[in-house]
Amino acid sequence: MTFLDKILGRKRVLVKENERLVALHKGTILGIFGPGQQVLPNRRNSLEVFRYELTNPVFASVYEKALFEKLPEVAEHHLTVFRTDVGEVAVIERDGAIYATLGPSQKLVVWKESGPWKEMRVDTADELSVDRVLSRRLGLARKHEFISSYAVLEGQVGLLFVDGIYLRMLDAGMHTFWNVGKALQVKIVDLKRQSLDVAGQELLTKDRVTIRVNISADYRVVDPVKAVGSVKDFADALYRALQLAFRRTLGTMTLDQILERRVSINAEAAEKVREDMMVIGVEISDIELKDVILPGDMREILNQVVAAEKQAEANVIRRREETNATRSLLNTAKVMAEHPVMLRLKELEALEAIAGKVDRLTIHNGTSGLMNDLVKLRDI
Repeated sequence: MTFLDKILGRKRVLVKENERLVALHKGTILGIFGPGQQVLPNRRNSLEVFRYELTNPVFASVYEKALFEKLPEVAEHHLTVFRTDVGEVAVIERDGAIYATLGPSQKLVVWKESGPWKEMRVDTADELSVDRVLSRRLGLARKHEFISSYAVLEGQVGLLFVDGIYLRMLDAGMHTFWNVGKALQVKIVDLKRQSLDVAGQELLTKDRVTIRVNISADYRVVDPVKAVGSVKDFADALYRALQLAFRRTLGTMTLDQILERRVSINAEAAEKVREDMMVIGVEISDIELKDVILPGDMREILNQVVAAEKQAEANVIRRREETNATRSLLNTAKVMAEHPVMLRLKELEALEAIAGKVDRLTIHNGTSGLMNDLVKLRDI
Protein backbone atom coordinates (compact mmCIF):
# COMPACT_ATOMS: atom_id res chain seq x y z
CA MET A 1 0.00 0.00 0.00
CA THR A 2 1.43 3.36 -1.01
CA PHE A 3 1.28 6.56 1.01
CA LEU A 4 -1.14 7.98 -1.55
CA ASP A 5 -3.44 4.94 -1.22
CA LYS A 6 -3.46 5.45 2.51
CA ILE A 7 -4.34 9.12 2.17
CA LEU A 8 -7.07 8.37 -0.40
CA GLY A 9 -8.43 5.50 1.69
CA ARG A 10 -7.95 2.73 -0.79
CA LYS A 11 -6.31 -0.69 -1.00
CA ARG A 12 -4.61 -2.56 -3.78
CA VAL A 13 -5.62 -6.24 -4.04
CA LEU A 14 -3.91 -8.69 -6.37
CA VAL A 15 -6.20 -11.23 -8.08
CA LYS A 16 -4.62 -14.24 -9.82
CA GLU A 17 -5.74 -15.71 -13.15
CA ASN A 18 -7.46 -18.66 -11.50
CA GLU A 19 -9.23 -16.43 -8.96
CA ARG A 20 -12.23 -14.14 -8.78
CA LEU A 21 -12.93 -11.62 -6.06
CA VAL A 22 -16.20 -10.41 -4.54
CA ALA A 23 -15.67 -7.10 -2.68
CA LEU A 24 -17.89 -5.24 -0.21
CA HIS A 25 -17.32 -1.69 1.06
CA LYS A 26 -19.10 -0.70 4.23
CA GLY A 27 -21.29 -3.81 3.74
CA THR A 28 -22.31 -2.86 0.21
CA ILE A 29 -21.32 -5.04 -2.74
CA LEU A 30 -18.85 -3.36 -5.05
CA GLY A 31 -18.81 -6.15 -7.64
CA ILE A 32 -16.87 -9.12 -8.94
CA PHE A 33 -13.25 -8.49 -9.90
CA GLY A 34 -11.08 -10.50 -12.28
CA PRO A 35 -7.32 -11.07 -12.52
CA GLY A 36 -4.89 -8.19 -12.00
CA GLN A 37 -4.23 -5.56 -9.36
CA GLN A 38 -7.51 -4.09 -8.19
CA VAL A 39 -7.69 -0.74 -6.38
CA LEU A 40 -10.61 -0.79 -3.99
CA PRO A 41 -11.95 1.72 -1.40
CA ASN A 42 -10.89 0.93 2.16
CA ARG A 43 -11.61 3.89 4.40
CA ARG A 44 -11.22 2.91 8.01
CA ASN A 45 -10.63 -0.69 6.93
CA SER A 46 -14.20 -0.98 5.68
CA LEU A 47 -13.25 -3.25 2.75
CA GLU A 48 -14.18 -6.94 2.76
CA VAL A 49 -12.96 -9.32 0.07
CA PHE A 50 -13.92 -12.92 -0.66
CA ARG A 51 -11.70 -14.99 -2.95
CA TYR A 52 -12.99 -17.84 -5.13
CA GLU A 53 -10.83 -20.28 -7.06
CA LEU A 54 -12.10 -21.26 -10.48
CA THR A 55 -10.90 -24.82 -9.89
CA ASN A 56 -14.11 -25.07 -7.87
CA PRO A 57 -16.61 -23.93 -10.50
CA VAL A 58 -19.62 -23.67 -8.19
CA PHE A 59 -20.37 -20.18 -6.86
CA ALA A 60 -21.73 -20.52 -3.36
CA SER A 61 -22.11 -17.21 -1.52
CA VAL A 62 -24.55 -15.54 0.81
CA TYR A 63 -24.24 -12.51 -1.45
CA GLU A 64 -25.51 -14.28 -4.57
CA LYS A 65 -28.99 -12.77 -4.38
CA ALA A 66 -27.64 -9.27 -3.74
CA LEU A 67 -25.31 -9.56 -6.73
CA PHE A 68 -28.11 -10.46 -9.15
CA GLU A 69 -30.46 -7.82 -7.74
CA LYS A 70 -28.07 -4.85 -7.44
CA LEU A 71 -25.49 -5.66 -10.11
CA PRO A 72 -27.30 -7.94 -12.62
CA GLU A 73 -25.00 -7.12 -15.53
CA VAL A 74 -21.89 -7.90 -13.47
CA ALA A 75 -23.44 -11.13 -12.16
CA GLU A 76 -24.48 -12.28 -15.63
CA HIS A 77 -21.03 -11.46 -17.00
CA HIS A 78 -19.28 -13.70 -14.50
CA LEU A 79 -21.90 -16.28 -13.47
CA THR A 80 -24.18 -18.80 -15.17
CA VAL A 81 -27.36 -19.93 -13.47
CA PHE A 82 -28.99 -23.29 -14.23
CA ARG A 83 -32.51 -23.70 -12.85
CA THR A 84 -35.11 -26.43 -13.38
CA ASP A 85 -38.89 -26.22 -13.13
CA VAL A 86 -41.22 -28.74 -11.51
CA GLY A 87 -41.07 -32.03 -13.40
CA GLU A 88 -37.79 -31.16 -15.14
CA VAL A 89 -34.30 -32.57 -14.91
CA ALA A 90 -31.17 -31.01 -16.35
CA VAL A 91 -27.82 -32.48 -17.33
CA ILE A 92 -25.02 -29.93 -16.96
CA GLU A 93 -21.86 -30.39 -19.01
CA ARG A 94 -18.54 -28.68 -18.38
CA ASP A 95 -16.06 -28.65 -21.23
CA GLY A 96 -17.81 -31.62 -22.90
CA ALA A 97 -17.98 -33.79 -19.75
CA ILE A 98 -21.04 -34.29 -17.52
CA TYR A 99 -20.51 -32.23 -14.40
CA ALA A 100 -23.84 -32.39 -12.57
CA THR A 101 -27.49 -33.35 -12.83
CA LEU A 102 -30.31 -31.27 -11.42
CA GLY A 103 -33.64 -32.58 -10.24
CA PRO A 104 -36.94 -30.70 -10.33
CA SER A 105 -36.90 -27.16 -8.85
CA GLN A 106 -33.15 -27.10 -8.27
CA LYS A 107 -30.57 -24.41 -9.03
CA LEU A 108 -26.84 -24.39 -9.73
CA VAL A 109 -24.71 -21.23 -10.04
CA VAL A 110 -21.26 -21.60 -11.60
CA TRP A 111 -18.43 -19.36 -12.69
CA LYS A 112 -18.82 -18.74 -16.39
CA GLU A 113 -15.03 -18.58 -16.88
CA SER A 114 -14.62 -22.14 -15.56
CA GLY A 115 -16.59 -23.52 -18.53
CA PRO A 116 -17.55 -23.77 -21.32
CA TRP A 117 -20.93 -24.92 -20.04
CA LYS A 118 -23.79 -26.72 -21.73
CA GLU A 119 -27.25 -27.67 -20.50
CA MET A 120 -29.76 -30.32 -21.56
CA ARG A 121 -33.26 -30.17 -20.09
CA VAL A 122 -35.81 -32.98 -20.02
CA ASP A 123 -39.46 -32.75 -19.12
CA THR A 124 -40.08 -36.07 -17.38
CA ALA A 125 -43.83 -35.68 -17.81
CA ASP A 126 -43.34 -36.10 -21.56
CA GLU A 127 -40.19 -38.23 -21.71
CA LEU A 128 -39.49 -40.96 -19.17
CA SER A 129 -36.79 -42.94 -20.97
CA VAL A 130 -33.13 -41.93 -20.90
CA ASP A 131 -31.25 -42.17 -24.19
CA ARG A 132 -28.82 -45.10 -24.15
CA VAL A 133 -25.81 -42.94 -25.01
CA LEU A 134 -26.72 -40.47 -22.28
CA SER A 135 -27.36 -43.33 -19.87
CA ARG A 136 -23.83 -44.66 -20.43
CA ARG A 137 -22.36 -41.19 -19.98
CA LEU A 138 -24.26 -40.68 -16.73
CA GLY A 139 -23.02 -44.05 -15.53
CA LEU A 140 -19.40 -43.21 -16.32
CA ALA A 141 -19.80 -39.86 -14.54
CA ARG A 142 -21.43 -41.66 -11.57
CA LYS A 143 -24.50 -39.46 -11.73
CA HIS A 144 -27.19 -41.97 -10.77
CA GLU A 145 -29.31 -39.95 -8.37
CA PHE A 146 -32.12 -39.20 -10.85
CA ILE A 147 -32.10 -42.35 -12.97
CA SER A 148 -33.02 -46.02 -12.50
CA SER A 149 -31.62 -48.75 -14.74
CA TYR A 150 -33.00 -52.25 -15.34
CA ALA A 151 -31.40 -55.16 -17.22
CA VAL A 152 -33.67 -57.53 -19.17
CA LEU A 153 -31.89 -60.69 -20.34
CA GLU A 154 -32.51 -62.77 -23.46
CA GLY A 155 -35.61 -64.92 -23.05
CA GLN A 156 -37.12 -62.39 -20.64
CA VAL A 157 -39.40 -59.38 -20.82
CA GLY A 158 -39.79 -56.54 -18.37
CA LEU A 159 -43.09 -54.97 -17.38
CA LEU A 160 -42.75 -51.29 -16.53
CA PHE A 161 -45.07 -49.91 -13.84
CA VAL A 162 -45.21 -46.18 -13.06
CA ASP A 163 -46.92 -45.22 -9.80
CA GLY A 164 -48.36 -48.74 -9.68
CA ILE A 165 -49.90 -48.58 -13.18
CA TYR A 166 -48.66 -50.80 -16.01
CA LEU A 167 -47.13 -48.67 -18.75
CA ARG A 168 -45.41 -50.88 -21.32
CA MET A 169 -43.37 -54.01 -22.01
CA LEU A 170 -39.56 -53.92 -22.21
CA ASP A 171 -37.58 -56.14 -24.57
CA ALA A 172 -34.18 -57.66 -23.78
CA GLY A 173 -31.51 -55.05 -23.12
CA MET A 174 -30.62 -52.27 -20.66
CA HIS A 175 -33.37 -49.74 -19.94
CA THR A 176 -32.87 -46.47 -18.05
CA PHE A 177 -35.57 -44.06 -16.86
CA TRP A 178 -35.79 -40.73 -15.06
CA ASN A 179 -37.13 -41.53 -11.61
CA VAL A 180 -37.99 -38.04 -10.35
CA GLY A 181 -41.46 -37.54 -8.94
CA LYS A 182 -42.54 -41.08 -9.88
CA ALA A 183 -42.39 -44.53 -8.36
CA LEU A 184 -40.90 -46.91 -10.93
CA GLN A 185 -41.01 -50.69 -10.85
CA VAL A 186 -39.94 -53.23 -13.46
CA LYS A 187 -41.09 -56.83 -13.05
CA ILE A 188 -38.97 -59.35 -14.93
CA VAL A 189 -40.84 -62.30 -16.47
CA ASP A 190 -38.98 -65.33 -17.83
CA LEU A 191 -40.54 -66.59 -21.07
CA LYS A 192 -38.47 -69.79 -21.28
CA ARG A 193 -39.97 -73.18 -20.49
CA GLN A 194 -39.57 -74.04 -16.82
CA SER A 195 -40.28 -76.92 -14.45
CA LEU A 196 -42.16 -76.86 -11.18
CA ASP A 197 -42.09 -79.71 -8.65
CA VAL A 198 -44.66 -80.37 -5.95
CA ALA A 199 -42.81 -82.73 -3.61
CA GLY A 200 -44.13 -84.77 -0.70
CA GLN A 201 -47.79 -83.81 -1.07
CA GLU A 202 -49.81 -85.84 1.47
CA LEU A 203 -53.38 -86.92 0.74
CA LEU A 204 -55.95 -89.51 1.79
CA THR A 205 -57.23 -92.08 -0.71
CA LYS A 206 -60.81 -93.29 -0.94
CA ASP A 207 -59.92 -96.40 1.10
CA ARG A 208 -58.38 -94.09 3.74
CA VAL A 209 -54.72 -94.78 3.05
CA THR A 210 -52.41 -91.82 3.59
CA ILE A 211 -49.93 -91.50 0.73
CA ARG A 212 -47.42 -88.92 -0.42
CA VAL A 213 -47.06 -88.01 -4.07
CA ASN A 214 -44.51 -86.09 -6.12
CA ILE A 215 -45.85 -84.07 -9.06
CA SER A 216 -43.98 -82.18 -11.77
CA ALA A 217 -45.18 -79.76 -14.44
CA ASP A 218 -43.55 -77.95 -17.35
CA TYR A 219 -44.86 -74.48 -18.13
CA ARG A 220 -44.08 -71.21 -19.87
CA VAL A 221 -45.56 -67.73 -19.75
CA VAL A 222 -47.35 -66.78 -22.98
CA ASP A 223 -49.01 -63.57 -21.77
CA PRO A 224 -46.72 -61.74 -19.28
CA VAL A 225 -49.20 -58.94 -18.60
CA LYS A 226 -51.93 -61.41 -17.59
CA ALA A 227 -49.50 -63.57 -15.62
CA VAL A 228 -48.31 -60.63 -13.51
CA GLY A 229 -51.57 -58.71 -13.33
CA SER A 230 -53.97 -61.57 -12.58
CA VAL A 231 -52.24 -63.12 -9.58
CA LYS A 232 -49.57 -62.11 -7.09
CA ASP A 233 -47.26 -64.99 -8.10
CA PHE A 234 -48.16 -67.14 -11.10
CA ALA A 235 -45.65 -69.88 -10.10
CA ASP A 236 -47.31 -70.13 -6.69
CA ALA A 237 -50.72 -70.18 -8.39
CA LEU A 238 -49.59 -73.16 -10.51
CA TYR A 239 -48.24 -74.91 -7.42
CA ARG A 240 -51.58 -74.58 -5.66
CA ALA A 241 -53.54 -75.60 -8.76
CA LEU A 242 -51.50 -78.82 -9.02
CA GLN A 243 -52.07 -79.53 -5.34
CA LEU A 244 -55.82 -79.03 -5.58
CA ALA A 245 -56.29 -80.94 -8.85
CA PHE A 246 -54.44 -84.07 -7.73
CA ARG A 247 -55.97 -83.95 -4.27
CA ARG A 248 -59.45 -83.98 -5.82
CA THR A 249 -58.62 -86.67 -8.37
CA LEU A 250 -56.70 -89.06 -6.11
CA GLY A 251 -59.07 -88.55 -3.20
CA THR A 252 -61.86 -90.29 -5.13
CA MET A 253 -59.76 -93.39 -5.91
CA THR A 254 -58.54 -96.36 -3.94
CA LEU A 255 -54.86 -97.14 -3.57
CA ASP A 256 -55.09 -100.02 -6.04
CA GLN A 257 -56.77 -97.78 -8.60
CA ILE A 258 -54.08 -95.13 -8.18
CA LEU A 259 -51.29 -97.65 -8.68
CA GLU A 260 -53.00 -99.18 -11.71
CA ARG A 261 -54.05 -95.92 -13.44
CA ARG A 262 -51.10 -93.59 -12.90
CA VAL A 263 -50.88 -92.67 -16.59
CA SER A 264 -54.56 -91.87 -17.00
CA ILE A 265 -54.57 -89.93 -13.73
CA ASN A 266 -52.13 -87.44 -15.24
CA ALA A 267 -54.52 -86.68 -18.09
CA GLU A 268 -57.57 -86.35 -15.83
CA ALA A 269 -55.93 -83.96 -13.36
CA ALA A 270 -53.96 -82.02 -15.97
CA GLU A 271 -56.94 -80.86 -18.02
CA LYS A 272 -58.38 -78.72 -15.22
CA VAL A 273 -54.96 -77.27 -14.37
CA ARG A 274 -54.33 -76.32 -18.01
CA GLU A 275 -57.66 -74.53 -18.30
CA ASP A 276 -57.18 -72.57 -15.06
CA MET A 277 -53.60 -71.50 -15.87
CA MET A 278 -54.34 -70.47 -19.46
CA VAL A 279 -56.77 -67.89 -18.05
CA ILE A 280 -53.80 -66.13 -16.39
CA GLY A 281 -51.50 -66.42 -19.41
CA VAL A 282 -49.52 -69.54 -18.44
CA GLU A 283 -49.31 -72.51 -20.83
CA ILE A 284 -48.87 -75.97 -19.31
CA SER A 285 -47.21 -78.63 -21.46
CA ASP A 286 -46.52 -81.73 -19.36
CA ILE A 287 -47.93 -82.75 -15.99
CA GLU A 288 -46.77 -85.99 -14.43
CA LEU A 289 -47.48 -87.93 -11.27
CA LYS A 290 -43.88 -88.98 -10.69
CA ASP A 291 -43.97 -90.96 -7.42
CA VAL A 292 -46.51 -92.49 -5.10
CA ILE A 293 -44.88 -92.97 -1.69
CA LEU A 294 -46.56 -95.28 0.82
CA PRO A 295 -46.17 -95.27 4.62
CA GLY A 296 -43.83 -97.86 6.10
CA ASP A 297 -46.47 -100.35 7.34
CA MET A 298 -48.33 -100.17 4.02
CA ARG A 299 -45.11 -100.86 2.13
CA GLU A 300 -44.52 -103.97 4.22
CA ILE A 301 -48.04 -105.23 3.51
CA LEU A 302 -47.68 -104.60 -0.21
CA ASN A 303 -44.28 -106.28 -0.20
CA GLN A 304 -45.84 -109.33 1.41
CA VAL A 305 -48.65 -109.32 -1.16
CA VAL A 306 -46.18 -109.00 -4.01
CA ALA A 307 -44.00 -111.75 -2.52
CA ALA A 308 -47.03 -114.04 -2.20
CA GLU A 309 -48.06 -113.33 -5.79
CA LYS A 310 -44.54 -114.05 -7.03
CA GLN A 311 -44.41 -117.25 -4.99
CA ALA A 312 -47.75 -118.36 -6.45
CA GLU A 313 -46.48 -117.63 -9.93
CA ALA A 314 -43.31 -119.60 -9.20
CA ASN A 315 -45.37 -122.58 -7.95
CA VAL A 316 -47.46 -122.54 -11.12
CA ILE A 317 -44.33 -122.49 -13.26
CA ARG A 318 -42.75 -125.27 -11.20
CA ARG A 319 -45.83 -127.49 -11.50
CA ARG A 320 -45.97 -126.80 -15.24
CA GLU A 321 -42.33 -127.86 -15.61
CA GLU A 322 -42.88 -130.99 -13.52
CA THR A 323 -45.90 -131.90 -15.67
CA ASN A 324 -43.89 -131.39 -18.84
CA ALA A 325 -41.05 -133.51 -17.44
CA THR A 326 -43.45 -136.33 -16.48
CA ARG A 327 -45.08 -136.17 -19.90
CA SER A 328 -41.64 -136.41 -21.53
CA LEU A 329 -40.74 -139.48 -19.42
CA LEU A 330 -44.03 -141.10 -20.33
CA ASN A 331 -43.39 -140.56 -24.03
CA THR A 332 -39.88 -141.97 -23.67
CA ALA A 333 -41.20 -145.08 -21.88
CA LYS A 334 -43.73 -145.65 -24.66
CA VAL A 335 -41.00 -145.42 -27.32
CA MET A 336 -38.79 -147.89 -25.43
CA ALA A 337 -41.65 -150.32 -24.94
CA GLU A 338 -42.35 -150.32 -28.65
CA HIS A 339 -38.65 -150.39 -29.71
CA PRO A 340 -36.41 -152.67 -27.55
CA VAL A 341 -33.32 -151.41 -29.42
CA MET A 342 -33.88 -147.99 -27.89
CA LEU A 343 -33.94 -149.55 -24.45
CA ARG A 344 -30.65 -151.34 -25.09
CA LEU A 345 -29.05 -148.10 -26.36
CA LYS A 346 -30.13 -146.32 -23.21
CA GLU A 347 -28.55 -149.10 -21.16
CA LEU A 348 -25.28 -148.75 -23.06
CA GLU A 349 -25.33 -144.97 -22.64
CA ALA A 350 -25.83 -145.41 -18.92
CA LEU A 351 -23.00 -147.97 -18.83
CA GLU A 352 -20.71 -145.58 -20.73
CA ALA A 353 -21.53 -142.74 -18.32
CA ILE A 354 -20.80 -144.98 -15.33
CA ALA A 355 -17.56 -146.26 -16.85
CA GLY A 356 -16.32 -142.70 -17.34
CA LYS A 357 -16.69 -141.95 -13.63
CA VAL A 358 -14.93 -145.06 -12.14
CA ASP A 359 -11.32 -146.14 -12.24
CA ARG A 360 -12.00 -149.90 -12.52
CA LEU A 361 -14.92 -151.86 -13.97
CA THR A 362 -15.38 -155.51 -12.88
CA ILE A 363 -17.51 -157.80 -15.06
CA HIS A 364 -18.55 -160.91 -13.07
CA ASN A 365 -20.10 -162.93 -15.90
CA GLY A 366 -17.09 -162.46 -18.14
CA THR A 367 -16.86 -160.65 -21.39
CA SER A 368 -18.68 -163.40 -23.20
CA GLY A 369 -21.98 -162.51 -21.61
CA LEU A 370 -21.54 -158.85 -22.52
CA MET A 371 -20.48 -159.68 -26.08
CA ASN A 372 -23.41 -162.05 -26.46
CA ASP A 373 -25.71 -159.20 -25.44
CA LEU A 374 -24.05 -156.96 -28.01
CA VAL A 375 -24.43 -159.60 -30.69
CA LYS A 376 -28.03 -160.02 -29.77
CA LEU A 377 -28.46 -156.27 -29.94
CA ARG A 378 -26.94 -156.29 -33.45
CA ASP A 379 -29.30 -159.09 -34.56
CA ILE A 380 -32.37 -157.30 -33.37
